[in-house]
Amino acid sequence: MDRYVILGTAGHIDHGKSALVKALTGTDPDRLKEEKERGITIDLGFADLAYPDGLKVGIVDVPGHERLIKNMLAGAGGVDIVLMVIAADESIMPQSREHLDICNLLKVKRGMIVITKSDLVDADWIELITDDIRNFAKGTFLEDAGIIAVSSKTGHNIDLLKEKIHDLAMEVEPKSESGVFRLPVDRIFTLKGFGTVVTGTAVSGSISIDSNVEILPRGIKTKVRGLQSHGKDIRKAHAGQRVAMNLQGVAKEDVQRGDVVAIPEKLRTTSFIDADIEVLKNAPVKGLKTRSLVHFHTGTTELTGRVLLYDKDELKPGEKSFCQLRFKEPITVMTGDRYIVRRFSPLMTIGGGEILDVSPKRRKKEERIKDLEVLEQGSLQEKILVKIHQGGTNGVTVADIASWIKVDPAELQSQMSALEKTGRLVRCEGRIIHSERYNEFINNVMESLAEFHKANPLKPGMPKEAVRALFRGLDQRLFETMLAGLDRVVIDKDLLRLKSFKISLSEDKQGLKDRILKILEEAGFQPPSKDELAQAILIKPQESGELLKIMASEKSLVRINDSLYIPMSSYTKMIEGLQKFFSVKSEMTVGEFRDILKTSRKYALPFLEYLDSNKITLRVGEVRKFLKKQS
Repeated sequence: MDRYVILGTAGHIDHGKSALVKALTGTDPDRLKEEKERGITIDLGFADLAYPDGLKVGIVDVPGHERLIKNMLAGAGGVDIVLMVIAADESIMPQSREHLDICNLLKVKRGMIVITKSDLVDADWIELITDDIRNFAKGTFLEDAGIIAVSSKTGHNIDLLKEKIHDLAMEVEPKSESGVFRLPVDRIFTLKGFGTVVTGTAVSGSISIDSNVEILPRGIKTKVRGLQSHGKDIRKAHAGQRVAMNLQGVAKEDVQRGDVVAIPEKLRTTSFIDADIEVLKNAPVKGLKTRSLVHFHTGTTELTGRVLLYDKDELKPGEKSFCQLRFKEPITVMTGDRYIVRRFSPLMTIGGGEILDVSPKRRKKEERIKDLEVLEQGSLQEKILVKIHQGGTNGVTVADIASWIKVDPAELQSQMSALEKTGRLVRCEGRIIHSERYNEFINNVMESLAEFHKANPLKPGMPKEAVRALFRGLDQRLFETMLAGLDRVVIDKDLLRLKSFKISLSEDKQGLKDRILKILEEAGFQPPSKDELAQAILIKPQESGELLKIMASEKSLVRINDSLYIPMSSYTKMIEGLQKFFSVKSEMTVGEFRDILKTSRKYALPFLEYLDSNKITLRVGEVRKFLKKQS
């Protein structure tokens, strides 16, 4: 089975990085005319080293000039192994140090130190600078790395270096092909007859020809027309490979270095992120002040941003803190990505760190710091719970989590299932809600209903929308489903009430009910309106309306419309009259209905509208038909 690893060069200008790549692979990584004329690397160069056992090492050659650090940074993202190149005749130089600082901040785990141009010095000098290099690498990921002296000109130790690279590459943990596909773009060009081609290192997932993709943060939807890796056509590209991707219907001007090619709808763009930040011990600044403007680099992306420190006003060299980085332009990143910051002017690398949250929520500073401590040091389950908790009552989707953090999908599902089994999260309507947030919802609903009943003892319930308004932005469908799961709450159309609630009437209110019932029973099918009832028993219309609703809920009255109510005995008499009429006739006019009730047209019409709306009768032109018999 093929195995793919990315190796990057690092080191000062003119220390022989490109010559070394050519000696290892036979490919000159300097592809630009200007590079060949001037003899220096200006932009990223690429080559590959294939081994008989299926190992393929993609090599990214970076420029060493101090003015081209941004190009070096574009190549450093996604690198598994670094070859720190130091020329024997010059030893350690300024960009040797800056490149090592960058690799250290990016948390590159493996590498070797290669002393080039060994043919220009004697063995004693090699021994001397080897000691200097050991001191130079102390406290970095290269502290215990192998050091090998080579000559690209004579071929001295080149084969040995190939063996050492192979051994290092076999230690690299394979990247997950089941994760979200991401290809940070480092080159864009056009080929006659093919159109636009982008290249980059696939940092996760896999992609096939004819797959739909999205170019972020621009949101351009397109399709993969063709794929190449190491100059060969392939049907499918995998994480860890150098990939050239031919895109359908996209102009070269539509894409730029720093864009990310991904599966549509899988990744999000953002304009601000939370992160930890570390200022280099040997940073060329006295400190990094909060609100400082910096150059921000991650993957192949470079843009300017402002640093807002959470718990300090200034970071001194060697200090760490949490911060928020805010950008004027959108960016596509994931939690767990590493980044570098450089001084705005003059350009110098001053620090970097890890992106902890690509969609931070507004919250108190103390809460932010507490969350960020978990996102920096916590287990995967603890990190997932922080993000779900931030989702509030609405919760989050699995897609939200998958696009937020770099985790294998199978591992993510496993950890979320474990959290569900232990009752720490709840699944509802395709969303995942933190158990604390779910319990807060239950408690708030119950408390709100209890307070409403106490303040409104005559009202049958609290309007449902008034309850939903307590939870800002809560999805309607999710709200309905969560309500349905509350066994202590009764849902009565648009009203909610506690199951334990009963309208409690004082003695005088009970007396008013009795008077209302007596008046309506005596009125028969010519009942007084709600307002007329209020005048008859000397109470306010609002009070009479509340009493009528209570009596309707108790089934002693039937509500015809908002103004008219009749006793249950009158309603039963009306239905029996209809049944008797329709037992001999199939159609009924308004006049015939009026005669059945021995009332006037003024009352007959609202009664008929009630019967129609409740599907007891059906209006057909000017007559009614009977739809159902009442027991």
